[in-house]
Amino acid sequence: MKLDLERSLASMKTQLTAYCAKKSIENPIVVGIHTGGVWVAEQLMSAVMTDEPLATLDITFYRDDFTRAGLNPKVNQTLLPALEDRHVILVDDVFMSGRTIRAAMNEIFDFGRPASITLAILYDLGQHELPIQADIVGERLTLNPDQRVKLSGPEPLMVSVLEAH
Repeated sequence: MKLDLERSLASMKTQLTAYCAKKSIENPIVVGIHTGGVWVAEQLMSAVMTDEPLATLDITFYRDDFTRAGLNPKVNQTLLPALEDRHVILVDDVFMSGRTIRAAMNEIFDFGRPASITLAILYDLGQHELPIQADIVGERLTLNPDQRVKLSGPEPLMVSVLEAH
């Protein structure tokens, strides 16, 4: 399976511009989830009318599997401005179970109560375990059980489908 990263990003930009216009979202805060979500968010910033710099979120300590044996997290920095009554565009690379997004929203609410959260996902694998849906999707994928999507970057930003052995 070959993925067209540029086409998926272009689709996200078009959807995001239309979504913000339809919902009258002005000067939102774009938040990328480390690591791939930050890379995708960097690509989307040109499509968003905002004066705010890109914000980043590390959800490591908010994960529901954090205390499981063997988890040895690499922690990145969370950089969020005041979120109270602000519109947030939350960006991640791959949406699988929804647990990363749940963790991200929990952390966001620890920084304040946003006016809204718009979820923008590069690839939705449709394997949701929680009742969470993306508002903006670059591409919906159906993978075989032995496949996974791998985003690498940031320069150059590339995507591949890996086969488990």
